[in-house]
Amino acid sequence: MKKTLPERYYLDHFHEFLAFFDGASSSLLTPEAGGFISAFRALDENKQCIIARAANRKYAVIKRQHFDYDEIDSPQLQIDQLQEEGWFTTIEAANKQDIAGVLTKSDLLEYLACFQPGRSLANCKKAELVALLFEQVNIEGWPESLPVQDYLVCTFNEQLRYLLFLYFGNTNGRLNQFSMRDLGIMRTRADASGGQARFETADDAVAASFYATNLDALPYLDAEGVVQAAKTPLPLVDSVTAQQFQEKYLFKLGLLLLEIDRPLALSTLQQAPGDNAKEKWLREAYKDGEKEAVKSQLEAIIDNPPSDTLLAFAEDFLARKFHKKRTSAVTDMLRNASRTLLLDESQNHAVERGVIAYYHRHNIQAWRTENRLWRSLFGLTFWTLLFDQDALVTEFDRRPLALKNNNFYAKFEADIEKLLTSCHSSEALLTHITTMAAAHYGKVNSLFMWSNALLDPIVALLNYGNLAAVQEILRMMAKDFSSLSDGFPDLMVYEKGQLRFEEIKAPGDQLRRNQLVSVQRLQQVGFDVQITQVQWFRDPMQPYVVVDIETTGGNASYNRITEVGMVKVINGEVVDTWQSLINPQRRIPASITRLTGISDAMVADAPIFAEVAEAIMSFTDDAVFVAHNVNFDYGFIKQEFARLEQPFRRPKLCTVREMRKAKPGLASYSLASLTHHFNIKMQQHHRALSDAKAAASLLAIVQSSQA
Repeated sequence: MKKTLPERYYLDHFHEFLAFFDGASSSLLTPEAGGFISAFRALDENKQCIIARAANRKYAVIKRQHFDYDEIDSPQLQIDQLQEEGWFTTIEAANKQDIAGVLTKSDLLEYLACFQPGRSLANCKKAELVALLFEQVNIEGWPESLPVQDYLVCTFNEQLRYLLFLYFGNTNGRLNQFSMRDLGIMRTRADASGGQARFETADDAVAASFYATNLDALPYLDAEGVVQAAKTPLPLVDSVTAQQFQEKYLFKLGLLLLEIDRPLALSTLQQAPGDNAKEKWLREAYKDGEKEAVKSQLEAIIDNPPSDTLLAFAEDFLARKFHKKRTSAVTDMLRNASRTLLLDESQNHAVERGVIAYYHRHNIQAWRTENRLWRSLFGLTFWTLLFDQDALVTEFDRRPLALKNNNFYAKFEADIEKLLTSCHSSEALLTHITTMAAAHYGKVNSLFMWSNALLDPIVALLNYGNLAAVQEILRMMAKDFSSLSDGFPDLMVYEKGQLRFEEIKAPGDQLRRNQLVSVQRLQQVGFDVQITQVQWFRDPMQPYVVVDIETTGGNASYNRITEVGMVKVINGEVVDTWQSLINPQRRIPASITRLTGISDAMVADAPIFAEVAEAIMSFTDDAVFVAHNVNFDYGFIKQEFARLEQPFRRPKLCTVREMRKAKPGLASYSLASLTHHFNIKMQQHHRALSDAKAAASLLAIVQSSQA
């Protein structure tokens, strides 16, 4: 049932939002922000409703006609009074970002045409159009076609944005997240304490807000504005949180300056904190011939690395630029790939899944792990420290501050080591993880997604892997989560009593540096890690399952399956078949019965889909899903599994599309026409197994033409 919001709901959640600043975050309020809260609370409810509604808009520019709500008495009169009291002003006070937000690209083109008729601007970006509009407005005023009297600007926007920044921790937070929460669209952490502020001091909060806000404004600056931004005195920061915003701003500013003022760009990048800015400065300074300074900085990084990622770059760059090494570490690792695997070309859209299927056919255990294994293991191991002791600031937060600030180990070193020591065996660690999973299953977090199979690879890792190595990786993640939170190998494989990790690379794939760092750390603690290069070929032993279904209608969203027929083909031979009527749990239309011959009476005692789902999953496992107009059959099967909250993913092949390529120029490619043209016998058209067998014959024609 669709939820409806009660009257004056937006006012209620605005009061909820402001109540946050009565607690721990009250010390972060500037005089202006505190004054806004006090002035708002002094207004009568009608005016509060308007301010709350305006605050829910994404931009500071509002259209006054949009505020004629029944919950507000005489809304236009209330707006006039609020304008007189200074809460709103005219559109002339709007900045470029807000104009870009409230006007569409079509609007901007229309208004610019008033100034420069005939000039084509359709290929310009929106930010460029806004800049052009402001240029013309500064010269000639607002165009007559723009009803400026209909628009107002919220004069409290700066104070509101600061409050939103303190509450959500970023400049993307909006008040509509409250309504998304209450409508069930957005899940939140209801157990967040709300008793912790994001910053220790107001000065640090203001500095962080400065960098975050100006980062958003950079795309709207012209060349002169970019240079001016670089020359503007910058506020000092005290916390890691504020430093992260400073790093992003200065890095982006430095990149923009490279095309405008190179010396100023290098100076900006050099003073910026963070790995990205340091790496960019080193690369650009080397291009400019500052080799001794670059070498000195690289050696300093290696002696005292701020992060694993920057260390990997520094070691590699020093070796190539100063020790005459000809290839990068990434290239070396790819060239020295541990193994090459021939895989059927049907798997080219899901190569990792194809490798797992290949291993399963050869009785080798394999799990898709990538980042999920290590992030879920990390999150479940340290759940109490992450989500209880390191409390979230608001219920909308997903990532604890210690991970955001990358100081989790520094903050909880004693607790982390005590926990790792207490898990003195694989069984003890698994018991701890299982307990955490049972206690917190389904809770929102930023580390991993919950699923019924979440623990499967963790159990395998602890059963087959070395506990000390596992614990050391967890310790490394705790010390530098930002460098070691991703880039882990795609698969975990257990073969002949040995556990290994594999990074899968198809032709043309590159190995990224974050993957290099993660691979090196796994190898460092003793894990066997291999790079597997995949090459495509036609594997005669690749199973294909040709599927046909009958349904109650053509839309998978609300129609259901009445029959499934499947034919398994390996090396051109039919090796197995499967067929069943399905009770759709609804009436079958008479038109469908006339077409298929399947009636309500025939399916009355047939199994429902849930009762055959496991058989269908097993029959199609590791196979290519083939059908005539494959998206129809695949879509219905996938939707039925979705109703059971189970994923269904298989590589697909369409015999319509393949027959068009193999036998071009035929009058029709319908199943009936093709079976008639190629003299393929059918027992009963529009019955699932009969049609599946016919489509299997078409698959054989396709494959023979490709041989």
